[in-house]
Amino acid sequence: MTTAAIRKIVTYTETTLIEGGKSAPRPLVLHAVAAVLANPWAGRGFVEDLQPQIQSVAPVLGELLTERILALTGSGEAVEGYGKAAVVGTSGEIEHASALIHTLRFGNFYRKAVGARSYLSFTNVRGGPNCAISIPLMHKNDEGMRSHYLTVQFAINDAPAPDEIVVALGASVGGRPHHRIGDRYQDLEALGSNDVA
Repeated sequence: MTTAAIRKIVTYTETTLIEGGKSAPRPLVLHAVAAVLANPWAGRGFVEDLQPQIQSVAPVLGELLTERILALTGSGEAVEGYGKAAVVGTSGEIEHASALIHTLRFGNFYRKAVGARSYLSFTNVRGGPNCAISIPLMHKNDEGMRSHYLTVQFAINDAPAPDEIVVALGASVGGRPHHRIGDRYQDLEALGSNDVA
């Protein structure tokens, strides 16, 4: 795939200064970058082997979107929470959205660039133009750190078209202001280490 297959790139940033009526000691900044591209399997009927397109498309998207989101955050070090999402248009399969983001050929660009150990949290759904693009985030090095359980949500008014896919990365610089629900480890300790929370 070349970038010619990408119709547009959209960036999104929000900064939370006040939460719950109280000033944030450190503003929470959320970023996202999304590529709108032609679905490489559109109009072909049921495609049994998705691998050729995964191998050609996913690395291009992974590298491009990682470069773009790091331009928004300033550096990989600044990224604390991270995640990914894909929305396939109504003529595509959920499997098409999944195919482009659930491969190391996509996610490893971002993971390595930010020095992460946690897996990339994700959503993959079918939708039409202006549908919500929700990117769940978690701390890049500690999936039990609930302060970084966040969601970046935005929409693109003309995407995805029925034969398109939107692929997106999200990042947080900081965690939720006034975080006070504890972390997963406190629950595990209270409930016993064999319980799952």
